[in-house]
Amino acid sequence: MNAVLELEIQLPAAGSREVRRRLHEQLREAIAAGRLAHGVQLPASRALAERLGLSRNTVMAVYDLLLSEGLIVSRPGAGAFVAAQAQPFAGEPSPRRAAAPEVPVLYNLRPGRPDTASFPYDIWGRLTGRALRQFSRAATPYREPAGHPALREAIAGHLSFTRAIACSPRDVIVTVGAQQAFDLLARTLLTPERPVVAVEDPGYPAARDAFAAAGARIHPVRVDAEGLVVDELPDDAAVICVTPSQQFPTGVAMSPRRRAALLAFAAERRAIVVEDDYGGEFRFDDPPLDALRTLDRSGGREGSGVFYVGTFSQSLLPALRIGFVVAPEQDRDALAAARERSDWHGPAIEHATLAAFIAEGHLARHMRRMRKVYAERRAALLRALEVHCGDRLTPLPAAAGLHLAALPRAPLDVEGVAARAARLGVAVETLASFTLQRPAPSGLVLGFGQIDVARIDPAIARLAEAIG
Repeated sequence: MNAVLELEIQLPAAGSREVRRRLHEQLREAIAAGRLAHGVQLPASRALAERLGLSRNTVMAVYDLLLSEGLIVSRPGAGAFVAAQAQPFAGEPSPRRAAAPEVPVLYNLRPGRPDTASFPYDIWGRLTGRALRQFSRAATPYREPAGHPALREAIAGHLSFTRAIACSPRDVIVTVGAQQAFDLLARTLLTPERPVVAVEDPGYPAARDAFAAAGARIHPVRVDAEGLVVDELPDDAAVICVTPSQQFPTGVAMSPRRRAALLAFAAERRAIVVEDDYGGEFRFDDPPLDALRTLDRSGGREGSGVFYVGTFSQSLLPALRIGFVVAPEQDRDALAAARERSDWHGPAIEHATLAAFIAEGHLARHMRRMRKVYAERRAALLRALEVHCGDRLTPLPAAAGLHLAALPRAPLDVEGVAARAARLGVAVETLASFTLQRPAPSGLVLGFGQIDVARIDPAIARLAEAIG
């Protein structure tokens, strides 16, 4: 017996590209608010498609999204049901709020979350089907540890076009997201004689955790309006991890002066630079600055050089788990060998699919469309901050990425603000949660990747209420 969805669904006109996004958003909000309670059965995809006048593929794509976010569960032979303790995907709860009462996340302003509802699932599905047919007609032995050759070629071309990085497919090592890239680099680059790894503070926790797990002695280095403070780097640093395009989490870009100083420091002291370019593809205001990999003239001589780390988690889907490292020539074999020892090679079918997705121009078109979407959301967030919090918060300049940081104009208990905002259904992060040294800088980190533009103003209005 088919379930009946007792819920009013309002969708844009037929043919609009926003249909899937709006359906996903309204079902997600209904689950978060409890209007679709735990255990409620959702209608069969065909039945809901007929009721709403949509294609079944559209409804199935939305159900797949809800399933991946943990909001619904699928029971073979029975159908789809609202999961227990469901709330919108927002990553793991931070330690400071782990013990707090569960409150549905109505407005997700956490950083690092792209708009998964806008992903072209139909195109990806068609290309996956083609890859499966190709693999079915040929022998499928184990693949190269560095990744599918077609994908490495596509990534090299993509980087040349989008970031002016000159590299060959042989320089590219495909990984399971950026996290495996950091793990492989940590196990390849660290030696007992030189264990010091300098990291930005505040900075990206996953990168420093990977090096710490490999036995590194982590040295946090302060960040200011020009990015990493190069003058405060330790002389014995063997590896320096930076996010120059959009410093995580402050959002500032490393100035040309600091970039030159960093590369000079690394060359003089034979240090390795790990460049995490997670936010380089979505820029909104200023023209992009050259990647450190492009500026580096050392060629990786005498133990120095730049390892460029990228990922498709923000430009496409976090669930794809595909990243890469562009390595100096003399280091790529060691990195590929580390990849082989880790898990031999990645999922060849997904690699072939992504290669075709890039080569046929779908990635470029998707990024152009999403750049406009994110630019509109970013502008809405800045407007809302000015209207509701202009006398209390100052946004830091950030010309790229899917989040921005805001500093208080006067002393403010930002941890208390984040906790009160969570009780109002607004999920935000603080700069302190990404900082090792104390006292930590006072500020909030606000993402706009997963929130529709119409919901940004009410979200910031609630944040203002939490500030008091």
